[in-house]
Amino acid sequence: MSTSRVVVAGGGLIGLCSAWYLARRGADVVVLERKEIGAGASRGNAGIVAAGHPPLNRPGKVRQALPHIFDARSPLYVRARRDMGVWRWLAAFARHCTRRHERHCLETLAPLGLDTLACFDAIVDEEGIDCDYRRGHYLEVCVGGKAMAKARDDAGLMREHGYHPEVVDGGQARELEPALGPRVAGGVLFPETRILDPWLFLLGLAKAARRRGVSIREGVAVRRLTVSGGTVRGVETADGGRVAADAVVVATGPFSLPLAEQVGSRLPVQPGKGYHREVAVGPGGAPSMRVACTNRETGIICTPLEGRVRFVGTMEFAGYDLELNPIRLEQLTLKPRAWLPTLGDAPPVSEWCGLRPMSPDGLPFVGPLGDVAGLSVAVGHGNLGLTLSAVTGEMVANQVAGTGDPRLAPFSPARFGR
Repeated sequence: MSTSRVVVAGGGLIGLCSAWYLARRGADVVVLERKEIGAGASRGNAGIVAAGHPPLNRPGKVRQALPHIFDARSPLYVRARRDMGVWRWLAAFARHCTRRHERHCLETLAPLGLDTLACFDAIVDEEGIDCDYRRGHYLEVCVGGKAMAKARDDAGLMREHGYHPEVVDGGQARELEPALGPRVAGGVLFPETRILDPWLFLLGLAKAARRRGVSIREGVAVRRLTVSGGTVRGVETADGGRVAADAVVVATGPFSLPLAEQVGSRLPVQPGKGYHREVAVGPGGAPSMRVACTNRETGIICTPLEGRVRFVGTMEFAGYDLELNPIRLEQLTLKPRAWLPTLGDAPPVSEWCGLRPMSPDGLPFVGPLGDVAGLSVAVGHGNLGLTLSAVTGEMVANQVAGTGDPRLAPFSPARFGR
């Protein structure tokens, strides 16, 4: 590498994957995490590497959600408050909910999805990470006929881009997952998938990065970028410290905006709060599931993990608030009973929320930041954070090392202007 010392700001999935790939290429890497490893959205996500799927920007998405946007029980919820930023973001999001943009996202993300599967396989195999890793599939289930028709159309689009989704009827869906109830009309089986426990993967990745010489410093927040002569020279930390570097990668999720603004860059990222609730498998609890499932109508995901089922979903725009909203959490186990009738009323064994960095067009911002040499960013992955984390780390390492990566072009941090 032409770059020897690299500071990675952010110790989530994106930051640690970037650090691992950089260290693998011989860089001296320091990761600075404002809290503890995985404190953001990385530790509590659904654990599904869903390759090739488009982001949330889909035709009719806003029109469908708008009547219920202030209802805390709806999949998309905006807490009423004076914040013009979120309304500008929603307007930009709506402009990208077109069939044309959906196809653009598929053309962009489909090849990247196959790359990220290979990246995950390589990391887990090379480092021997024990994270309940499964090379398998997941099932999107539909209760209503309208949702089934849309799922069938999406499957057709994915086939055009090298994927092999299989449309199944209700009976076939129940054969694949016996816990599904009679109301399930059918669904789509996606074979290009990996399932894992994201927290165990994150811990294993951090351990592997340290073995490769990466220094991970927790409880150290980056306050300011040090720039001189148009080149980044390192960072200043909130405690007054300085860390010198030849390159800096900003991977602090929804907290990246102030750092980008210091170099005159505008990143239209909003924090989107997601939740999970886990229920132990057993009498009165969750059914013992074979297959990870997501419901088309609600977007709620059910992932079987060791001795429990994780229910993940909802999108809440409430600024940087991390309060657990009991109404939102309740929906995660109330609504799945429409397709998981044996789900009991046992109290959850875990409840969590985290802020996902959401971009208005559903694509992340990855690549050089501003006009500052040596400065890069990797944020805005939204619901695709886990899915794209490994391949993002590979692309970041290529870019920082100076070899470049043509896959970065659609993710330019300057695409919304500066």
